[in-house]
Amino acid sequence: MKVEHVTENKKDYLELLLIADEQEEMIDRYLEKGDLYVLFDDGVKGVCVTVTDGDVGEIKNIATAEAARGKGYGRILIDYAADRCKEQGCSTLLVGTGDSPLTVPFYEKCGFVRSHRIENFFTDHYDHPIYEAGIQLKDMVYLKKNL
Repeated sequence: MKVEHVTENKKDYLELLLIADEQEEMIDRYLEKGDLYVLFDDGVKGVCVTVTDGDVGEIKNIATAEAARGKGYGRILIDYAADRCKEQGCSTLLVGTGDSPLTVPFYEKCGFVRSHRIENFFTDHYDHPIYEAGIQLKDMVYLKKNL
């Protein structure tokens, strides 16, 4: 198993990136300026994109291939991204997600705590309704982790 920092042809991983952010236009806003990490373990298992600004890093996208879920790859990517952000001088790592019973508990298990929310983020910025676990996502919930 290895994680690689991919700097070219980032759109080659679009299929996985669309799992976590289902509108390509939104991915285009952060993909080129962000750091893309790809986890390989007998093939591509997951991706993670981070963006740093001063002492704050943010996970903009993290996704695990469907067949690879539940095997710890997501946590490995979060730990790897946190280490890279810390190396870049960050003291805090943020992640924004929908208020979903699938994602929020995962981030909390990875050491994140709720920070703040942006009301109507998904309804204001996406061209179609976003659903997860049968719930329409409206607000963006931010969680943070001290590095």
